[in-house]
Parts: sequence; C-alpha cells; structure tokens
Amino acid sequence: MTDQLINSYLFQLPESIKQEVLHYIMYLINKEDIPKQKKNVPKFGSAKGKYIMAPDFDEPLEDFKEYMR
Repeated sequence: MTDQLINSYLFQLPESIKQEVLHYIMYLINKEDIPKQKKNVPKFGSAKGKYIMAPDFDEPLEDFKEYMR
C-alpha cells in the first residue's frame, strides 16, 4: 500500500523534483550504510586512582617566595 501511494505521488511531480527525490533516496540509503560512531565520553570518576598528588601540592613554591610577604 505504501509503495503504491509513493508511486502515485511521485508520478505527479515535475522531472526536476523527481531528480531531487532520487538524490534524497540515495542519501537515505547511503546514510544507513555508514556505521554509527559512538563518542567516547568519560564517566565521572573514571580516572580515580590513576593520579597521585604530591603531599606538598598546596605548599608555596620557592620561585614565588619574594612575591609572598
């Protein structure tokens, strides 16, 4: 039933529009052939335990001693 309905509407279109419909159909077919790529989104807390901060991380740096009075 759907094919007949599509064909009946397609025959009513001018040739230039039929060409656009053909291009769109080809686009839809090719779009399905391309595998969907998943974005690698890191999850919150996934790096836990991979990095260790130095115990003196918050201590002032020697290079800035003269600026910190």
